[in-house]
Amino acid sequence: MPLFQEIDPTTFAGGQIVAIAPGSVAAAIGLRPGDELLAINDEAVEDVIDVQFHSADEELELLVRRDGEYLLFEAERDYDQALGLEFAHPTFDVDIRRCNNLCPFCFVLQMAPKFRRTLYIKDDDYRYSFLFGHFVTLTNLSDHDWRRIETMRLSPLYVSVHVSDTELRRQFLRNATAPDVMEQLRWLAARHIEVHTQLVIVPGFNDGEWLARSIRELAELWPEDGGGGVLSVSVVPVGLTRHHKYGMRPHTPAEAAATLDFVEALQPLYQERFGLRFVYPTDEWYLVTGRDVPPLEAYDGQELHENGLGMVRAFLDDWAEVREEIATTADRPEPRALTLATATLFAPTLRRLAAEFAALTGCQVTVLPMLNRRLGESITVSGLLMAGDVLEQLEAAGVGDIVVLPRVMFDHPDTISLDDLSPQDVANRLGRPVALADSLGDVWDALRGESRVMYQPGVAPGGSLDLRVLGDDAGESAAHPM
Repeated sequence: MPLFQEIDPTTFAGGQIVAIAPGSVAAAIGLRPGDELLAINDEAVEDVIDVQFHSADEELELLVRRDGEYLLFEAERDYDQALGLEFAHPTFDVDIRRCNNLCPFCFVLQMAPKFRRTLYIKDDDYRYSFLFGHFVTLTNLSDHDWRRIETMRLSPLYVSVHVSDTELRRQFLRNATAPDVMEQLRWLAARHIEVHTQLVIVPGFNDGEWLARSIRELAELWPEDGGGGVLSVSVVPVGLTRHHKYGMRPHTPAEAAATLDFVEALQPLYQERFGLRFVYPTDEWYLVTGRDVPPLEAYDGQELHENGLGMVRAFLDDWAEVREEIATTADRPEPRALTLATATLFAPTLRRLAAEFAALTGCQVTVLPMLNRRLGESITVSGLLMAGDVLEQLEAAGVGDIVVLPRVMFDHPDTISLDDLSPQDVANRLGRPVALADSLGDVWDALRGESRVMYQPGVAPGGSLDLRVLGDDAGESAAHPM
């Protein structure tokens, strides 16, 4: 077997292969689940980014560890032919890069005690930013990381700026050595790396003139020449649990309205300069102030759903299509009593649409807003609801024939909530079928008996379902308001 001259395979972990795509290059050369991929063409691979980058050649040599032995596989591939590997983790060296900041508004620092260990891990990994759109601060990158970003053109990246002034940002992050983020963004722009940014706004800290300055300075990095630079600024309201200890507070409705007015007033100016709005308020600002969310075109095609941008509009537009489908369906299912649980922020919107659903289907539809007692009633989004809280409130209120819960409550790979309960646990305790939903289209499917995530009572908990069956993309729907 030829030896990889630059690699000592005993010194690093490989990527554990868990599945091989049928008909792929990997299947043709005999790779197996359980193998560990160590290197491609003399290049050690430390994550799936390396695998994608180094497997782009037509001729490949793959170094693999199998049952303690080192094997070299040779392959030829067409440029459009997939390597066909699925890994246990997207990163091989460590599971995820840890954050070196102590942001007072960080949810990890505000988490209630006695949850599972992983909820207390502060992640800040630039690789997850590139792969999954996670926002990172860029405060923990090594020279090696910056070289990889440049060499592999890891674009776009998603960066939490919060405030452009270096000294104030260091205070905001509680990190006295945090680098100048504007200098970092200029470095990325010069290397044609595109960046989406976010500003989490805390009243009295980085709002007002600081917010105006941050947006203005980020706009100076707009890619005028079509190269790299800052493509967008998401303006996000701070979320604080009842375990917050650092003197911050959420926005009042009046403050939220003023921030929303300011950001919306900037959008026409940037529309004229850049051809798009550039700065975007997230959905919470509209829900808190009771204002209508903008039409889909107001988001300029930006893929920022994960950050809370345009989710409510997507929900409304989806309902418009489903409403037409229901209205034109001749053979409708028997009306049932449905109980829809949701977080308090989205409850008024869902209640209004659920009334339309009830009128069309003949169902009795009850929308129950769920209070987040474990984290505090100031936490008003469905993705942070605890199943235990929801169970107690549903039992007290009484439920209908079918209970519908937000799918995002159970985003863990094992399909469990933050407090380690499964939808099956909820169904068993309520004695009712439980369906998971991202939209009213999913509720319609549950009513017709076509839901692929329906849990019947009396079944022993166990196993997990692939929640990607809801929506077009699991990552996109992960923060859905339902």
